[in-house]
Amino acid sequence: MSSIGTGYDLGLFFSPDGRLFQAEYAYKAVENGSTCIGIKCKDGVILALEKIIISKLLKPHANTRIGSVGRHVGIATTGFIPDGMHILKRARDEANSWRDNYGSAIPGSVMADRLGNYVQLFTCYSSVRPFGVMSFVAAYDDLGPHLYMIEPNGVYWGYNGISAGKGRQIARNELEKLDFSTLKMKDAVKEAARIIYATHDEEHNKDHEIEMTWVGEETNGIHTTVPEDLLQEAEAYARRTVEGGEDEDVPMNE
Repeated sequence: MSSIGTGYDLGLFFSPDGRLFQAEYAYKAVENGSTCIGIKCKDGVILALEKIIISKLLKPHANTRIGSVGRHVGIATTGFIPDGMHILKRARDEANSWRDNYGSAIPGSVMADRLGNYVQLFTCYSSVRPFGVMSFVAAYDDLGPHLYMIEPNGVYWGYNGISAGKGRQIARNELEKLDFSTLKMKDAVKEAARIIYATHDEEHNKDHEIEMTWVGEETNGIHTTVPEDLLQEAEAYARRTVEGGEDEDVPMNE
């Protein structure tokens, strides 16, 4: 970074070569975060996040990182955890504002747009700093499933599959192998668990758990946690597949 040391990384203004260093540092914070993936399948959306267990004293599955906004939208974040909590709170405020004004649930595309605009504001003023998180927006409405990812600079895109965090590249390679047009939600749960296990660094991170939610036809359009028995079955499949003990085409029990 040629401009480091000249003061252009001390505030939110452009360097002579057109770079916004504080925003670039926010991306670095995301790269050090937990692996998070989103899969938009034929009948819904899956959000999955790897959570490293930093202490044996933590209550299992209690410290959630994926939250519901209203009934039909889910938000997952990876990166700087407090920033993610703030984004989730902002999303709920936006959903409440939309319902108060229009009397209906906020569309997923509008949620992504409003959060993107909000995040972008924090790259415009030196009195604030960019958010160090990638935010995933999963929604299901009359038009079907929707999946968006909002970047630290406020840019957002719609995706069929996307990943962020430490294992993003491995996860992205695995996501590119999926056929999203035919993939069903229960099969997507299995694939999400397999991808999370494939990105897990056994050498440095011994203990971890998967947080996974879904929204779509299987849930009657309501964003909710994947049932524990289904998640356990998916994790068992993922372990066998990653260890080379089972063909990836073996279907999950209905």
